[in-house]
Amino acid sequence: MSTTPETGTLIEERTDTDYRMDEGDHERFSHYAPKDKILSAMVEGTPVRALCGKVWVPSRDPQRFPVCPECKEIYEALND
Repeated sequence: MSTTPETGTLIEERTDTDYRMDEGDHERFSHYAPKDKILSAMVEGTPVRALCGKVWVPSRDPQRFPVCPECKEIYEALND
């Protein structure tokens, strides 16, 4: 963060990356995320980040949807 001396305006640079596919694609999939974080998010209603980068509040039955191909690929790479 920095402040411009002329105006005193605070400038904040964001360095996070949005890993999302096309808008709405993630809504058609179940996602992989740490189990403890999913359980906590379901109880507290707080967002969780999936392996693919999607941030959401878990609220639906994941067995009703196919697994996100990005999450699956990352998970399999981690477990090799």
